[in-house]
Amino acid sequence: MNIGDWLRKWSQLQPQKHALIFEGRPFTYREFNQRTNQLSHLLLGNGVRKGDRVAVLLHNCHQYLEIFFTLSKIGAILVPLNWRLAGPELEFILKDSGSGVLIFEPEFEEVVATIRPNLNLSNGNYMAIGEPHPIWAVDYEKAISKQPVHEPLNQGSAGGEDPHIIMYTSGTTGIPKGAVLSHRKTFFNVLNADIVYNLTSNDIVIISRPMFHSGGLLVEASPVLYKGGTIIIRKRFRPREILETAQRYRVTILELPAVVYQFILQECDLSRYDLRSIRCYFTGGERIPVSLLKEYLNRGITLSQIFGQTEASTIAFLSAEMAGKKLGSVGLPVFHGEVRIVDKSGTDVNPGEVGEIIIRGPTLMSGYWNRPDLTSEAIREGWLYTGDLARVDEEGYFYIVDRERDMYISGGENVYPAEIEKVLFTHPKVFDVGVIGVPDEKWGEVGKAFIVLKPGEIMTEEEALRFLRGKVGKYKIPKYGAFVGELPKTASGKIQKFILKEWHNKAKP
Repeated sequence: MNIGDWLRKWSQLQPQKHALIFEGRPFTYREFNQRTNQLSHLLLGNGVRKGDRVAVLLHNCHQYLEIFFTLSKIGAILVPLNWRLAGPELEFILKDSGSGVLIFEPEFEEVVATIRPNLNLSNGNYMAIGEPHPIWAVDYEKAISKQPVHEPLNQGSAGGEDPHIIMYTSGTTGIPKGAVLSHRKTFFNVLNADIVYNLTSNDIVIISRPMFHSGGLLVEASPVLYKGGTIIIRKRFRPREILETAQRYRVTILELPAVVYQFILQECDLSRYDLRSIRCYFTGGERIPVSLLKEYLNRGITLSQIFGQTEASTIAFLSAEMAGKKLGSVGLPVFHGEVRIVDKSGTDVNPGEVGEIIIRGPTLMSGYWNRPDLTSEAIREGWLYTGDLARVDEEGYFYIVDRERDMYISGGENVYPAEIEKVLFTHPKVFDVGVIGVPDEKWGEVGKAFIVLKPGEIMTEEEALRFLRGKVGKYKIPKYGAFVGELPKTASGKIQKFILKEWHNKAKP
């Protein structure tokens, strides 16, 4: 089944059921499906065909999901863009993916305008959602309103191994790489999530994670719509508004990053909200402090953990029934997939020993867009090597120990030090640099840059961090900077970042 068929089916089975609610405005399954049909006719009329890439630079909104299902119907490929990225980063992704259409909102007009001269897109291939919009962009709402609401006849017949999404994630090279997610991957990810959440058409779920992430789009929104449930779309994480929304709409499942659960405790009095409709609370995507899990347990709330990554979606999950007994665990492997923890030789480790998580199965990405070299490095003999270190207990429950790669998570966002190092290296005063993630009470982790200056140069911490503004996303800019005489390195020249972490720990008051 084509992913886009879900809406067509539900629009027939429960046409008046609310599929989406955005800023207080409900959309029934019939209306939702009709709007995707209108957008399908528009894009097909503009020459978009199966396999073409359409990029999206939007906050969470109902149109995001319209575009998602529309592209599924016509066989085109969605390229979600992280709106926190700087102009040069967005330009790279648009060019690398070969995106022929860019849909954005007025808030991002300035950054789009700066990179527009470098993109080979005609004015008709820029679409703006909202007002005011530039004259060089098509008005999304006005354009689709002129289109018919019936199912498009010239559909792309996409499905199975056909690419569905190219989701960009950076790596240790500092260069973004596009994980190609097929229709097959999306479908089996949804089946896994259905088992995790035990979904029904009566479920009501808040979607507040950004939908440019697999968490918001594929782990939260898609499974609920597959089961005919209702999703309430929020643009941003605001603790009080999330609780008020959960109370007002009788939300049944709440999934939030750990940092938001922390903000809720800091800013809100949970006893003032009626949250009895919520049958399960989930979190994932970053390290979860055991102390936070205990704080919620003391309030009678059990936080279940989900563990995964873009290339494989959900890898393991911890049920609510076991969350209190297995504090700190990310749970058991998903149903559709095989998961192992192996040593350097590829041999399964014994319980209690640390190894790398590897996974194979129908939820794996097809590979990295135009990067067969990186694909063969990540997927070996059908197994995806995640780069995450973990141990397993006697009952088969997984515990994440650390990340083999240097990536850290700040406020729910993946940050790759190589990206920051690459930019700092361009500063004329900088000779060498190494960036690590360090613990932070507010954001979970933040960056710290260890900088070696060229002989005779002087630089302040503020000057170094200011240099990054506009060159990388704001959330990637380190919180701290430190100047050292040299960086610890191996014989092959690789920075020994564990020593940098030791330096940071020794420097703490």
